[in-house]
Order: sequence, then C-alpha cells, then structure tokens
Amino acid sequence: MTEVTALSAARLAERYAAGSLSPVEAAEAALRRADDVQGAVNAFVLVDPEGALEAARAAERRWLRGEPAGPLDGVPVTVKDILLQRGHPTRRGSAAVPAGDGPWTEDAPAVARLREAGAVILGKTTTPEYGWKGVTDSPLSGVTGNPYDPARTAGGSSGGSAAAVAAGAGPLSLGTDGGGSVRIPASFCGIFALKPTYGRVPLYPASAFGTLAHVGPMTRDAADAALLMDVIARPDARDWSQLAPAAGGGFAAALAPDSEGAAAAVRGLEVAYSPSVWPGQQVAPDVAAAVRRGVERLAELGAEVTETDPPLPPLDVLREAFHVLWFSGAARVTQGLDAAGAAALDPGLAEIRAAGARYSALDYLAAVDVRMAAGRAMGAFHERFDVLVTPTMPLTAFEAGAEVPAGSGMTRWTDWTPFTYPFNMTQQPAASLPCGLDADGLPAGLQIVAARHADTTVLRAAHALYAAGAAGVPAPPPAPART
Repeated sequence: MTEVTALSAARLAERYAAGSLSPVEAAEAALRRADDVQGAVNAFVLVDPEGALEAARAAERRWLRGEPAGPLDGVPVTVKDILLQRGHPTRRGSAAVPAGDGPWTEDAPAVARLREAGAVILGKTTTPEYGWKGVTDSPLSGVTGNPYDPARTAGGSSGGSAAAVAAGAGPLSLGTDGGGSVRIPASFCGIFALKPTYGRVPLYPASAFGTLAHVGPMTRDAADAALLMDVIARPDARDWSQLAPAAGGGFAAALAPDSEGAAAAVRGLEVAYSPSVWPGQQVAPDVAAAVRRGVERLAELGAEVTETDPPLPPLDVLREAFHVLWFSGAARVTQGLDAAGAAALDPGLAEIRAAGARYSALDYLAAVDVRMAAGRAMGAFHERFDVLVTPTMPLTAFEAGAEVPAGSGMTRWTDWTPFTYPFNMTQQPAASLPCGLDADGLPAGLQIVAARHADTTVLRAAHALYAAGAAGVPAPPPAPART
C-alpha cells in the first residue's frame, strides 16, 4: 500500500481539512490500488473510475470552500454487490440476474446516505451467489482470494469488501451479514467489521433471508466504523422494520479521542470470555492464544473478566434451526428463476434451495421458537455481562474456492462458523477485530457481542483494544504482479 491508501477514513478527512491531500488524489490512489490487486484477489465486479473521480472533484470543491458535507466527504468507499447502487447493475453474484435487467435507478438506503455524505463510491465488490455462503466465489465472478495469501479464501459472503479494505482499495466498505458475512471475512482478512443490531441500519429491498440479514460497516478500525455508522444508520422510510435513531450524540461521539479516554471507557466493563462457546468446540491453537491475549488486555485496562459460556441452545439444535431459516430464504430468493437460471446456480446453492423448498410452515415456526429461546437467554445473560468475547472464527483462512476446509469432513459453511450465525438469530450487535497472526501469517479475529441496541458498547470495547495496540495486524504483503 502507498501512504495514501494506508490512511483511515478519519485520517483522510484530517488531511483534507488541512489542505495537505485532495479527495481527487485519494480517489486516484484507491483506484490504482484496486487495479493493482484485482488480478490477485478478484475483489471487484465493477470499478467506476469516471463516477468516482467526478464525486471526488465535487468533494474537493466543498473542502476548498470549507463546506464539507461531513467527515466522510471525499472518502473512497466500496459497496457489496448485494446492495442497490444507482446507475450500475446489482447482480448479486448470479448469472441469472442479467446486467440489462435494470433500469437500476435506485440506491439502497445505506448507499443513498453515502452519496448524501459526499463519499466517493469506487465500485461494487464480489459476493457468492445471493450471498448464500461464508466464502466468496460465484458462477458470475469466480473466486475471491485473501490479500494475505491469494490462494486462501477471503471468507464471505462480503469477501470482496473485506479484500478491498485489507488491500487498500478504499478504507470503507458496505457489507451485509446474514450469518456472519461481514465478520467471517473481516476475521480472515485482518480488518474490522460490525454487524449492528438488526434494524439499526435500514435495508431495502428486504432480504429474502428475513430478519437474519443486517447491513454493516467494514473498515480499518472501530473509529472508522463509528464514522460510517453515523452516516448509514439514518432513517429511510422504505424499511418498515428500521429502528428509531440511536439515542445520544452519535456513534463517533461515543468513542474517546485518545488512548487514556478509550481505556477509561472499558474500566469496570463486565466481560464474559468464552474460549469456545460450547464445551468441546475446537479452536485452532494460534487463534485461541490470540483471542486470549486480547481478553487479557481488556483486563489490564480495568475490565472485569469472567470466563464463562453463553446460555445458548445446543449447537446442533441452533444450527438446524438456522438451516431451516437460511435454506428457506435460499428457496425464496431463487423462486422466480426459470429452468435455465436454476440450472446455472452454484451447486451448493441449488442443494440448499431444494432443501428449503421442502420445509413446511410448521418447520419454519419451530425454528423461530429456537431463535426466540436463544434471544431470551442472551437477553438475561446481558443483564449481568456488558459484552461477550469469543473467537470470531475457530480457524484462519483455508483454500480459496472451497465451501469447507479440505479433509475436514464438514459439509456446509455453517460447520466452521459456529460463533457467528447464532448472533444473527438473536439480532445482537457483534463485531470482529483482528487480534494477531497465526504461524502462516494469516489473521485471527476476536468477536465482541453485546445486548440488542448496545452497538456503542461494542464499538467502545473494540476502540479500547485498538487504542491499546491490542487490535490490528500488519498490512498484507504486496500483491503479485499481473502477468
């Protein structure tokens, strides 16, 4: 990465305000970086240099007048190709969605808020077909690799967004998370991501996966995520399930401006630390050690740490309930495909689509019962504990292009993501932050979960670890040269 592409959104805004960097220069650097890494990691389905530079020039004029649209004015950002973006097709990783289906005249709520804030949208990032799995490859766009090792997966389903941020192609991205889809790739790619409380960020059109699906920021650190949340969490009437605006002065204002204040914000915080969530759940030793170091740092900062597991239902019960909800959503999102479209689906998606179509309404409602039980249990748990800390993932990135690790005996992506999808079922805010590298130089992630509506608690805890130097990993190595 160059000096400019390594800057956070907050630092870019500071440089714009000081006149030492132009939004046009930042956009040009991010576009060059996107081009440099695309051949190695395949993070983009579309890059829009003309639109990005036009937006950057407008931002430059506002900063020169001393009238920026806000702290994200002129900041490069990318958008997962699940979210509508005016003027460009949203194909959702599927060849069954023709580029000419348009007219593509509408922005998703979060994208609309970014435009209003003056952000510079570079392009759209890769996703598995309809965002159905925890890795990023699709019949439409191929395989997305990890910037730390392009032969490894970036994770998913927001893998292109994570790869773009990690590689320096813009410090911000919008992802979606229905079962871990911002946190899985954040963990694998060494960046920060937040799945907000359900409804905190408006979503339109509604996801076929229902109230499992959240829109969330994918960023360099917790401070940038707070800046992005202040923009994208604004109301939009198209989402009937959105929450009222968050109380207080905003997400960024909730974070202390210096390391001393960040540490004070977690002093006395009641932290439940669960190394494996369920007894016997395997976690790679390097991952477990990195997460433990992060928890120890929270204790050194004054948090009260108790090692305990959350009172979730048994993993097999929770996984089966999630499958009913998720597979039914897959059947629903592909319901309108003709025979040719159905035949062209990712084979794994075709399998879960068929399973989802066989469930009855009673099966679905039984799964909702499990979900509600989990939510009640976690609600009671958070009456004592402010946050729960777990590994984000029990492993680091494995071979790209595979749904499960080779030789693992696993069947579906949910077999290796036991710590993410439960908190989609409970609708709680959950973040992943990088806490170290394994012996192969691959990032490990630490997950922070809080009670519903306590998004700022998650951000404060994460911000304290960044301020204390306990979060963040070295940038990935230079991308291989194009051949």
